[in-house]
Amino acid sequence: MKTYDVVIIGSGLGGLVSALILAKEGYRVCVLEKNQQFGGNLQTFSRNKTIFDTGVHYIGGLEKGQNLHSLFHFLGIMKDLNLKKMDEDGFDIITFDDDPNEYPQAQSYSNFKAQLLNYFPEEAQAIEAYCDKMASVCDKFPLYNLKKGAPYDLSVFQESAKEVIDKLTKNETLKAVLAGSNYLYAGEGNKTPFYVHALSINSYIKSAYRCVNGGSQITKLLIKQIKAFGGDVFKHHEVLKITTKNKSVHNVICTNGSEFSGNTFISNIEPKLTLKMIGDSPLKKAYINRINTIENTIAAFSVYIVFKPHTFKYFNKNYYHFKSKECVWNSHNYTQETWPEGYMISLGVKKNASEFAENMTVMTYMRYDEVKPWEHTTNTVAKKNDRGETYEAFKQQKTEKVLDEIEKKFPNIRSCIQEVYASTPLSYRDYIGSHNGGMYGYAKDVNKPMQAIVSPKTKIDNLLFTGQSLNMHGILGVTIGAVITCSQLLGMDYLVDKIVAANQKT
Repeated sequence: MKTYDVVIIGSGLGGLVSALILAKEGYRVCVLEKNQQFGGNLQTFSRNKTIFDTGVHYIGGLEKGQNLHSLFHFLGIMKDLNLKKMDEDGFDIITFDDDPNEYPQAQSYSNFKAQLLNYFPEEAQAIEAYCDKMASVCDKFPLYNLKKGAPYDLSVFQESAKEVIDKLTKNETLKAVLAGSNYLYAGEGNKTPFYVHALSINSYIKSAYRCVNGGSQITKLLIKQIKAFGGDVFKHHEVLKITTKNKSVHNVICTNGSEFSGNTFISNIEPKLTLKMIGDSPLKKAYINRINTIENTIAAFSVYIVFKPHTFKYFNKNYYHFKSKECVWNSHNYTQETWPEGYMISLGVKKNASEFAENMTVMTYMRYDEVKPWEHTTNTVAKKNDRGETYEAFKQQKTEKVLDEIEKKFPNIRSCIQEVYASTPLSYRDYIGSHNGGMYGYAKDVNKPMQAIVSPKTKIDNLLFTGQSLNMHGILGVTIGAVITCSQLLGMDYLVDKIVAANQKT
């Protein structure tokens, strides 16, 4: 049995950042990953010699002095990231079937306002009020701004995103444009709090970048740093069981027979799945029931297109498209006839890229019940399994429907396609480890404001949680979440001081 100060289950971003923060503080840490590839949502895959991201299509807050830049600088990886800044006048474009306009969301709040005023000159007051509201809500989360203080102001949990935006204006198109990138957090009109919208979108407005050759470079840089500070990382180490003694974790046992013991255990696996690993659980049934009844965000169906060389022009922006303005908050409520009611398009970028794109990712919503007939199967690089002809036929049918939709926007796209691949909620479940393939962990509900807020501190003395299911998802949200997790061992004020001091040196 191997013994460490801290054993971390799962190598998603939250696990890797937690490992690095603690290794920098002198803790002997290890990270256990079940798959062939580290990184969770940071994983990439290659098809036809072109690289696709599984989850990281772009990143915000990376200008010097902005929050993610400061965190990555503290972690020692910022200087080595290979990034491409997206179109400053419209990094995200919102479009609709029944409207020929392409509405931009621009970088920097002054430019964000200026670009929208070109389309909504009579709505200056509403656009200004929206930007002010975004800033005021983000200011109510001190750690989001790398400041000390209470984790959040409870008042922000009481307003829905749709409600806030609806109050700003009577212009239905502007409402839809302001809400149009809500695929970033799987927004639902009657549920999603405005703070989720604000924390997700604000960092992209501050600055928006694509990762050259994919987001897995973040994983590699974090692991390099973890090893430099004496930490260990192990792939093909799937944790099968977490054993407890006297209300503490004693050790973890992997499917390959390896056992690891430690003083502290951090699970980067979704809490629902973590609880299943605990054998004779010392946890109260009320706590287990509470975790197990939290609703997950909807899952995704993604189409990955490889283009023929020099056929499809690269655009340095993302597209969020909806069949109608009414679909913006409701495209998760599709029927088989109306699916997909919306989608997000992102292009990959590589070093020394030409004017032409190599690949495209198209993401839309898909409910898990659509793939339930095959949920007993597992298919990863580490565990190969053929889900069968009916599954492949299902994917093919869905892929064609997605292609039909994007062909309306890009009429010549089929002639540019060399190869097409697809992933379903089962792919996300197997590779990312999310319950039922949920895109962004647990769904925040303004009607049950505290239900989906999971503390990193569990009811087991030496077991902590981290990852996208706790407070916020996304690169920034999960990185901040790892800081919160590590503060259980190091102290929040101490850790914030370290991050701020590291950035003041430069």
